[in-house]
Amino acid sequence: MDRILVMRSFVTVAKVGSFSGAAKQLGTSGSLISRHVADLEKQLGVHLVNRTARSVSLTEPGLRYSEFAQRILDEIDEEDTRIAELHDRPEGPLSIICPKWIGGLDLGDAIAEFSVAHPKIAVRFELGGMSDRTYDFLDSGFDVAFHTRDLRDSSVRLKRIASLPFVLCASDRYIARHGLLTDANDLSQHDCLVHVNDPVWRIGHGHSSTLHKIRNIAFQSNSYIALHKAAVHGRGIALLPTRSAYDDLVSGTLRLLLPELPVPSRSLYAIYGPAVQAPRKVEVFLAYLTKWFAENPLPVFEKPVP
Repeated sequence: MDRILVMRSFVTVAKVGSFSGAAKQLGTSGSLISRHVADLEKQLGVHLVNRTARSVSLTEPGLRYSEFAQRILDEIDEEDTRIAELHDRPEGPLSIICPKWIGGLDLGDAIAEFSVAHPKIAVRFELGGMSDRTYDFLDSGFDVAFHTRDLRDSSVRLKRIASLPFVLCASDRYIARHGLLTDANDLSQHDCLVHVNDPVWRIGHGHSSTLHKIRNIAFQSNSYIALHKAAVHGRGIALLPTRSAYDDLVSGTLRLLLPELPVPSRSLYAIYGPAVQAPRKVEVFLAYLTKWFAENPLPVFEKPVP
């Protein structure tokens, strides 16, 4: 027995004074309303209504129970309304997680500006804890996660937020010892610094691009921050996010390699829950970030430093 449903049927009968009137108001049949009231009486072990050929009246227990049931139903309806309004209003807690290196790609600035623009949304922003293999962020209490992998997972939804330029680079210290890379096919002859989830590098754009499975791995990490540091210290050639390497490229600490064959950009994806309609706060957040990165694109470094 659906207790809420039968309570609503009984309260409606009490208000209108007939089974047929209650059925009309609730959009169902009089026989179903009568059965609901009978089920409720059986459950409670008392008669709630006096039935005659022309009318229905409440017994004393029925009057008392109708007042109680009305209070319960009013509270349920009010809470339903509050929850629906909370879903539709951009307010409340918003928990976000992303890998540390992505958090350093201006994402922190974008999220901080979003928080200022929407003070009724309490932002919690954590770095770390994401991988290419697990998307359990929802179970951990997060609303949105960021990643660069367009993994086809029906349990979550993805939205492209921004383009992430990458560069192939090395330090002068490395180049002085091993020579300048002049052909992508020569990567096999060089020490390479490789992200554990990115062992195959695409060099060039469009039809002219080529894939290179890196075999001579001198240094491997799941952190682009660590790969960046290894490149600066001269350990080898690295494929890095342009934003994180940009200052070192400008200063000459790192040198752009194969400038005539730019590395394709990656995409920054927001990953969020599978609900038919995302909470309004999530929709507003994703729209804000998409607009923010469209107006503040991550830098592209195209010319080698002399």
